[in-house]
Amino acid sequence: MSFPYPPQTPAGAPTCYRHPDRQTLVSCNRCGRSTCPECMRSASVGHQCVDCVQAAAQSVPTAVTVSGGIRRAGAPVLTYALIAINVAVFVLQAVTPGLQAKLALWAPAVAGGELYRLGTSAFIHYGLLHLLFNMGALYVVGPPLERHLGRLRFVALYALSALGGSVVVYLFSPLNSATGGASGAVFGLFGATFVLAKRLNLDVRGVVTLIAINMAITFTIPGISWQGHVGGLVTGGLIAAAYLYAPRAGRNLVQGGATIGLLALFIGLIAWRTTSLAERFGPMLNHR
Repeated sequence: MSFPYPPQTPAGAPTCYRHPDRQTLVSCNRCGRSTCPECMRSASVGHQCVDCVQAAAQSVPTAVTVSGGIRRAGAPVLTYALIAINVAVFVLQAVTPGLQAKLALWAPAVAGGELYRLGTSAFIHYGLLHLLFNMGALYVVGPPLERHLGRLRFVALYALSALGGSVVVYLFSPLNSATGGASGAVFGLFGATFVLAKRLNLDVRGVVTLIAINMAITFTIPGISWQGHVGGLVTGGLIAAAYLYAPRAGRNLVQGGATIGLLALFIGLIAWRTTSLAERFGPMLNHR
């Protein structure tokens, strides 16, 4: 037995925005337009119409490879490579006396010319627990970001977040302390995950809770560099916003400009801090 479509629909019910001859009581969770079952698509929260789903897919860049005209999501190889590099450096620390001290971020050494420490400090860790925490977080939040942003944007996000954390440490940490760890980069990924969730209209409460817990730990447990965590978090959020909210027209120009602009800002801050320390301590920086 067949029934007219749709069955048991009250008179005067709204009609589908794409099929005016079909009455429906269901609407898109994103735009609010009435949709029939044929025009609905399952989304992360409720259902959305086909136009909203297509608009969301076009507005968010994804990591893809093209082979024979077929677009396929790429594996998060950069996330795994970064984990492998951090683990390898940790092993080298264990078997090479003095390596950790040479790679850590120590402001007098940076001001004395060892600028490489601003980068190498993001790959050393003070103990196995420190390494496991950071790599566990990277393993969880890295792959989704790499897939959504694409490999080039993801590695830029990671590098800038690590550098942003190092710059804030260089600016504000005590001169007698040395810091290290991938936490700045990881917190940058936390900030980027929040921006991505907002961009996709997902529930952000879980991400906010994660960030809040980690920030509480940062400011309550002695010995943790709040400078690196805050610097990485802010940097990751800013660069992710530039990548994900860039207008479709001129997207690459906006994203590239944001990357270069933020890098230029960091270089300027590093130069200013180095000059300031050189004026205060002068020859002492060259005789550490």
